[in-house]
Amino acid sequence: MLTGRWRNIIHVNVHAPSEEKSEESKDSFMRNYSRFFHHFPKYHMEILLGDFNAKVGRESIFKTTIGQESLHQDSNDNEVRLVNFVTSKNLVVNSTMFPHRNIHKYTWTSPAGKTHNQIEHVLIDRRWHSSIMDVRSFRGADCDTDHYLVIAKVRERLAVGKQAAQMFDRQRFNLRKLNEPEVREHYQIEITHRFAALENVKDEGDVNRSWEHIKENTQTSAKESLGLYELNQNKPWFDEECLGFWSEGSGLNCRGYRIQDKAM
Repeated sequence: MLTGRWRNIIHVNVHAPSEEKSEESKDSFMRNYSRFFHHFPKYHMEILLGDFNAKVGRESIFKTTIGQESLHQDSNDNEVRLVNFVTSKNLVVNSTMFPHRNIHKYTWTSPAGKTHNQIEHVLIDRRWHSSIMDVRSFRGADCDTDHYLVIAKVRERLAVGKQAAQMFDRQRFNLRKLNEPEVREHYQIEITHRFAALENVKDEGDVNRSWEHIKENTQTSAKESLGLYELNQNKPWFDEECLGFWSEGSGLNCRGYRIQDKAM
């Protein structure tokens, strides 16, 4: 589960029985999976992805749920079960809604290389279906399997954790000064002296303490030699130049508009 700013994102991996399995095993899987799905919080974004072993067809009756970009024309038995599950849970099949070449649609190839199927799918709650930007397969990934890698592009704002937020508050050193030979030489001498002093420090094998010493000396040397990088502050629209025009009585305000004298 990923922590989002507005909602959490729950990823669930699925591996459904293949088409040739018995009706009992298929029904048992769908019952158990439906029961498992009920435990998800309703306000979270649920993304279900994996091997559903379902060849989704292009039947117009299912157009709003599966789209019209499937690799297959007709559905198999697993697809009917998948559509029934998707409809009952208010989900959509996003993996068959994006136009791609057929080689970027099929996700499985038979050992003989003559049969290609699109049986891996990405499902998402209908409320958040616009968060899925694209779904396609990539044949170049060497995964030592007859299945291809399927990648979905998801657009969602994640929450910034405390550690990530602290990264933005860290000091930024003026690294441009390293281009100046004198400053660069001063920095090299400063950091060499500080690391030479570390040779006499005994940390007794404590890696964390050694790292803290190295980090502290590196930052101190950079701060003394380079200084901190100052962000350019945007000037207000009424700056000193505008004030000069105003005080000289030029008849123009700082926006360039002529000021009419009300006394005239």
